[in-house]
Amino acid sequence: MVEVNTTKKTLVVQHEIVFFNQSQDTLTSLVLNDWNNAYSSKTTPLAKRFSDEFYRGFHLAKEEERGSTTILGITDSDKLPFVWKRTEKNPDLIVVDFKRKLAPNEKITLQLSYIVKVPSNKFTKYGYGDNDRMNLKNWFLTPSRYENHAFVTYNNNNLDDIANGACDFDIELKIPKNLEVISDLNTIKKSQTENYCIHELSGKNRTDFSLFLESKSSFYSYKNGSIEVVTNIKDSKLDDIQKAIIVDRVVSFANDFIGKYPHEKITVSEADYERNPFYGLNQLPSFIRPFSDEFIFEIKFLKTYLNNYIKSSLKLDHRKDNWIYDGIQIYTMMKYMEENHPESKMLGRISNIRLLKSYNITHLGFNEQYSYFYMLMARKNLDQPLGNPKNTLIKFNEQIASKYRAGISLKFLSDYLGDNSVNKSISEFYKQNIETQASRTDFENVLKSNTNKDISWFFNTIINSRDLIDYKFSKVSKTKDSIYFSLKNRTGTNVPIAAYGFKKGNMVFKKWLDTKNPDSIFTFERKGADKIVLNYDNEVPEYNLRNNWKKLEGFFPNNRPLKFVFMKDLEDPYYNQILYVPILGYNFYDGFSPGMRLHNNTILDKPFVFDINPAYSTKSSSLSGSASFSVNQNFRNSNLYNIRYSANTSYFHYAPDATYLKLNPMIQIHIRQENFRDNRKQIIVLRNVIVNREKSNIVLDNTDENYSVFNLKYYNTRKEAVNDVNFVSDIQVANKFGKVSTGIEYRKLLKNNREINLRLYLGSFLYQKTTSDFFSFALDRPTDYLFDYNYFGRSESSGLFSQQFILSEGGFKSKLEKPYANQWITAFNASCSIWNWVDVYGDLGLLKNKSQHEKFVYDSGIRLNLVSDYFELFFPVYSNNGWEISQKKYPEKIRFIITFNPNTLLKLFTRKWF
Repeated sequence: MVEVNTTKKTLVVQHEIVFFNQSQDTLTSLVLNDWNNAYSSKTTPLAKRFSDEFYRGFHLAKEEERGSTTILGITDSDKLPFVWKRTEKNPDLIVVDFKRKLAPNEKITLQLSYIVKVPSNKFTKYGYGDNDRMNLKNWFLTPSRYENHAFVTYNNNNLDDIANGACDFDIELKIPKNLEVISDLNTIKKSQTENYCIHELSGKNRTDFSLFLESKSSFYSYKNGSIEVVTNIKDSKLDDIQKAIIVDRVVSFANDFIGKYPHEKITVSEADYERNPFYGLNQLPSFIRPFSDEFIFEIKFLKTYLNNYIKSSLKLDHRKDNWIYDGIQIYTMMKYMEENHPESKMLGRISNIRLLKSYNITHLGFNEQYSYFYMLMARKNLDQPLGNPKNTLIKFNEQIASKYRAGISLKFLSDYLGDNSVNKSISEFYKQNIETQASRTDFENVLKSNTNKDISWFFNTIINSRDLIDYKFSKVSKTKDSIYFSLKNRTGTNVPIAAYGFKKGNMVFKKWLDTKNPDSIFTFERKGADKIVLNYDNEVPEYNLRNNWKKLEGFFPNNRPLKFVFMKDLEDPYYNQILYVPILGYNFYDGFSPGMRLHNNTILDKPFVFDINPAYSTKSSSLSGSASFSVNQNFRNSNLYNIRYSANTSYFHYAPDATYLKLNPMIQIHIRQENFRDNRKQIIVLRNVIVNREKSNIVLDNTDENYSVFNLKYYNTRKEAVNDVNFVSDIQVANKFGKVSTGIEYRKLLKNNREINLRLYLGSFLYQKTTSDFFSFALDRPTDYLFDYNYFGRSESSGLFSQQFILSEGGFKSKLEKPYANQWITAFNASCSIWNWVDVYGDLGLLKNKSQHEKFVYDSGIRLNLVSDYFELFFPVYSNNGWEISQKKYPEKIRFIITFNPNTLLKLFTRKWF
């Protein structure tokens, strides 16, 4: 019996569990999944997951918005209590100790009484919403899956992968009269009292079910021969007939392609879609409509229906064997699109715009996008094995890249086998798995049984490793009638690959190649081919497609012509692309600087990247700009995962009458943890900064205009929403000085929702041969002799641009007399939020200059922390200068942080994915 209280947002549950030991083991306890209790505090594994992915909403939520499960009692059929426990490490699991051992094929009855506090749906789309609406998922206590002689003990990580054992459900649901019930369970009986409605629901052999409560149902029902579909997927302008046609087409395809759905009813909700949308489609602004209303509704319904259809049917371990769910879902979607929308493009109607025909991305078929979403992560060296448990995947892989690669991997296997083996295997496995608990081994066995070819490479390499695939032609020769060639395996990963022959753009042959023998010479009948291509249809998830073709005619068989593309494009393997885009920069001395950015940085990362930005400075009437060139070297099986070799240069004014030229050759060594989800990163930077400065008659700093500094830096950072730790050490060596510094910064979001920021900076000169403060440590505004900081007016000592604040060195916000130290500096910065984005701050420091005593300095004030590190305002109150707030020209004392760099701002959105 479940009684719903919409006022308190609670479910009062009287629950009977009849547990049947179907294993061959004698059991002494039972594990119950209590995933609703994962919302009970800010320290649960679920809360930690939110923090890891930079979601602060759960931590900042009101107490009444979080959920919990209060156990009132767990007894046997004689009302005698069981001993049970819930640990701090596993707050979403309950272990019930039996009073006697439970032998195989024996049953035991548990009587449970508990209160479920439903969480707000703003965290995960599950929970209560406006107007008494509830989307209830994983709210009840249920026995965990039992396999390999143990219960599966998974924490709720917001992954929809609860490991319930298969159960028969009978529910008596008591709700207020103003509510309607929508569920994929069968309604057995409905009765009504003066204030309540009682619904009796039932479901057999299920691991989970959906339950929605609404004051007025937003769902509509469609009945297709064998199944009733209840959905509230949003649509713009479709009528009921149009939606019914689409629903029937999707349902019939899934039934024919996969197998008959084992239950009578299925729910397909908008909330389900929003949790797992079709990425790309959902990112487009509403005013851009490259697809028709019918197509958008169809894709949304197709993706969500297949997800619910497969997860409600298959009895796999949702976490450990998730690649099978994803693979079948995406592979089925690809087959559906081939049959029903074979000409659809990734960008829809945008592909038909004549002005955009030169863009490679406009030529991609709809199904080709899956490969590129996977390759986005492979090029970043962030892809993970498909066979990894779902909770170990970083967010982009879990929701997009790995999901899509699982689908294209099954498509790859299907194309290689060249028959109906994969389709047949999916249907057979689905049929077997409906009734029995299964694993990935069962799926592998079914696939192997339906082909005579050796496909062990598919599981060893494609599924269980992150080995890259990259083939290119080695030796190629030809006669009038034949083609002879060998392949070079650039990564050592042996999988089949297809070779194509083309004559005047038309395919004349295709053949799959066995690449196990590295010395193989392949021979084909030429059939007039003038070009041969590897992996033309991108069946194989290959790392690099740019080395996959050879022309058989012409003096320069592989000369790729230049192709200029405006703004951005996807990598085109047949051209050397140069992307161009107008830019507009600004600093106080150059004024607005319109220019043109020329680069080769397409959507997918490349080993070699150039970025040239010539500009014209309107204020100085001269040329300015910057350029960079970099080479990336990735390491696949090491914590040292990337080394970047680069050289960059910039040329701008640093004063109204003087320019600087900076040259910066650099090596960056990137180190990560073995656990890709760990946000800890380490970077070692070695660089030589060469600066050539014109002499200024306005800015006098009593130092040589030209200098060179060798710089070694070490970063060790761990960033998340609740805890943020940064450690930086820095060594600089030059002809006139040597210095060393260390900075430690700690940011913590406390349980009371106050945020504290602590920072310690220590710096000391090793030697110094100058009398100028140009290279000295600074309290509040470093001279930035390495030209690293994005100062709008770097030489300004008064006016608005002198008030720009960049957190570095001393980190002081007030401008104090004698803010420089030519011997050593110690500074401590602290701030704490007092209300929303209003903080108080305070800084303490010691300065030591040669031939002088140490000087103690301090300041304090109010900070408006609108967007941390990107948009902040500082209002000094009290410092060594006295009560600053009461002094003249106070507005000139206010400091600000403003960041306009698009790449820097982009990190605000990408950090939760990567």
